[in-house]
Amino acid sequence: MWNTNYVIKTYKTNSMKEGALQRKSTAFGVRIINMKKHLQNEHREFEMSSQVVRSDTSISANIHEAFSAQSDSDFIAKLYISLKEASETRNWLELLYKTNYITDIEYSSIYPECVELVTLLIHTIKKKKATMKRR
Repeated sequence: MWNTNYVIKTYKTNSMKEGALQRKSTAFGVRIINMKKHLQNEHREFEMSSQVVRSDTSISANIHEAFSAQSDSDFIAKLYISLKEASETRNWLELLYKTNYITDIEYSSIYPECVELVTLLIHTIKKKKATMKRR
């Protein structure tokens, strides 16, 4: 089992939502990268572990990019990319679990974090769209 208890520094940001989304996506990315190391070293699994890292690291990268967006539309577009990548990451986690590369404990530890990111992304997109309509 890989180290599932990783603490990350808090970023100083303009809003709580921005900070929470960035922190959670970065912390999740670190866990996925640690999982990849474990899968490659202990199980000699390279394909799915590499795919899950690619989709996961895109989540965090696009979230961070979104908070530096040039416009509201750009912000939403970046978060939609993150949302699609989070859905792909969920798929890879399910496949790793169903093919017995990750245990019940590992899956039940990491999968809910991915679902939480999806929920936060959907909420943030809806909130931004509602704000844009009011203008």
